Amino acid sequence: MRTILGGNKRKIAGKLLRRFSVFLLSVCISLNTNPLVNADTKLDRKIDQLLNRMTLTEKIGQMTQVDRIGLFEISDIQEYGLGSLLFGGDSILPGTTPGQLADLVERYQAAALKSRLKIPLIFGVDAVHGFNNIADSVIFPHNIGMGATGDPTLVEKAARITAIEMAGTGIKWTFAPCVAVARDERWGRTYESYGETPELSTTFGVAAIKGFQGAELQNSDSVVACAKHYIGDGGTLHGTGIARGNDQGDASMTEDELRRVHLTPYIEAVKNGVRTIMVSHSGWNGQKLHGHEYLLTKVLKEELGFTGFLVSDWKSFLQLPGTYEEQVAAAINAGIDMMMVVDSYQLFINTTKKLVESGKIPLSRIDDAARRILKVKFELGLLNRPKINHKLRKTIGSEAHREVARECVRKSLVLLKNHSRTLPLSKNLKHLLVAGKSADDLGNQCGGWTITWHGGSGKTTTGTTILQGIRNAVSKETVVSYDRDGKSVQEAEAAIVVIGETPYAETKGDIVGSKTLHLDETDRATIENVKKLGIPMVIILVSGRPMIISEELNQSDAFLAAWLPGTEGQGVADVLFGDYSPTGKLPCSWPKNMDQIPVNIGDADYAPLFEYGFGLSY
Repeated sequence: MRTILGGNKRKIAGKLLRRFSVFLLSVCISLNTNPLVNADTKLDRKIDQLLNRMTLTEKIGQMTQVDRIGLFEISDIQEYGLGSLLFGGDSILPGTTPGQLADLVERYQAAALKSRLKIPLIFGVDAVHGFNNIADSVIFPHNIGMGATGDPTLVEKAARITAIEMAGTGIKWTFAPCVAVARDERWGRTYESYGETPELSTTFGVAAIKGFQGAELQNSDSVVACAKHYIGDGGTLHGTGIARGNDQGDASMTEDELRRVHLTPYIEAVKNGVRTIMVSHSGWNGQKLHGHEYLLTKVLKEELGFTGFLVSDWKSFLQLPGTYEEQVAAAINAGIDMMMVVDSYQLFINTTKKLVESGKIPLSRIDDAARRILKVKFELGLLNRPKINHKLRKTIGSEAHREVARECVRKSLVLLKNHSRTLPLSKNLKHLLVAGKSADDLGNQCGGWTITWHGGSGKTTTGTTILQGIRNAVSKETVVSYDRDGKSVQEAEAAIVVIGETPYAETKGDIVGSKTLHLDETDRATIENVKKLGIPMVIILVSGRPMIISEELNQSDAFLAAWLPGTEGQGVADVLFGDYSPTGKLPCSWPKNMDQIPVNIGDADYAPLFEYGFGLSY
């Protein structure tokens, strides 16, 4: 609308409007309703009010995380004012239904709400590729496969689904995403990493955080994310960890390299609002991270401005030097806010209280830790609404969720070889041979951190094996024969051989001693048996990392890296038969032999079997 004011009148009106704005702002300030006051200020007041009512023991209780199996009596939650319970890798019994888990969570939460200040528990779980701890949930590819998709939007979708399935049981904190930059395939946690570059870990780590934490953290279907493992866990030297592997070892490098390669994902995680960060078992230049005040407090909290809370890894403070008292004091003074003590919680609480009273841990450090933990609980809405949204459980393992996982699988597959256009296969073959130990094994497909900590072979959960996916994809007239070792079927027109690693997690996956990344004797024998048939052979490698495959690659007509695809084997069939043309790209360099490891893009003598980013299509 055109103004009808003259020049002088417009000036007068402008002055009056500015004066009125100043007056209104002053009134708002006097009434404590300033619209410009950050919401955090109001939240801080609530936290301070609660903190001022807490005893020293109650503050330390909030800093204490106990594994469900390590809880001596359920009444101890109330007596000690415990802050958190975790369901560790083997704490949820196989076969536990989502409803049973929700009932258990509600029992524990009821005990917490009987405490003097009625501060709810926050429950944590390693939901690292779906809500992988509970039967019938959808299991996504492990992170290395997600890194191969090149699709951060898809990673966010997968994390969103994981959050929804978790929230239906009342568990509102996942120890994910792992933003490690894996630089050595011998590391047993390689599959937990999105790849060998900080760019991959940063991009996909941020996407996962957004998916987990949702539009608003206080929404009933959002969960708290946890970036891990701070810092340099993917850069540990082989031979420095437990059993002389990489896990829990030492990252020996300059601070410049540590920041450039391994800090980058955390910088962006903090900028994008991650509320918790887990400290690594490993060390940097000989000093364990759990006692590293410079990296935990000076860099992460002060320099990067991290306002959430730091949680330790499983009993890891016990790896610090000295007596138990010295270990506790070193970890808390370094900046750890919540201690994953697992079981000896009475000892931890009493020891910490003694250390504060003797001045070895400043009360201000305890107040800071408790304040950070309470802040996240407030942000999550626990203090206003600790009840479970039971409707969300209906979505666990739903077709809609599985369809997203299937998309993740087909986009994660990397085609390494396709001689004479062997792929895609025709759906109308008369006879197709499927062989290999992992063709009809859901547990092998899913890998570690599936139902149990280390996972296991066999039908560990609900899903579609690669063999089932193949049978679903071909025409009704096609005969699909499954022969595990590839010996007995002679008349097939083509063969698909599915081989690779069996499940493991963490240190048990480290390549140490006589172990190598070569295929085992069973896989090699199966390939030899099928090769003798003289028919086109497609090899599918199910693994958590690159393996040494030069010989097997030469024997094959086509070769697919399927990583650890999870429960939706139909996604593999989508690529085999041309419903989806492969788009996956290697998130890590593929070594020629064991002597070449570690090999990473940017190395001076970079000459891997397949370069970082390699991937064929049809």
